[in-house]
Amino acid sequence: MFRVIFYLLLTVAVISVLKSIVGIFLRGVARAMKASSSAPGARSSNQVPLTGELKKDPVCGTYIAAASSIKETVAGQTIHFCSAQCRDKYVATLAR
Repeated sequence: MFRVIFYLLLTVAVISVLKSIVGIFLRGVARAMKASSSAPGARSSNQVPLTGELKKDPVCGTYIAAASSIKETVAGQTIHFCSAQCRDKYVATLAR
């Protein structure tokens, strides 16, 4: 009977130690991934502002946040584009 209780307590202790070791390892991995993915001063291209004014792309009609849009000034007016391709199409139509 005492042997069963001893083995149960030993099992609980071993599981607790393993759980702590795995937790420490996973926290270290999470910190390493967070540090490598967020370089200071660098803005990821897939980040979209959550707020802000929306502007309509004149080429494709897509609404884009003014903060993340590609801006081109034509005749003193700032025009917002969703992509470089739309901007290039617009500029090409002006050149004709």
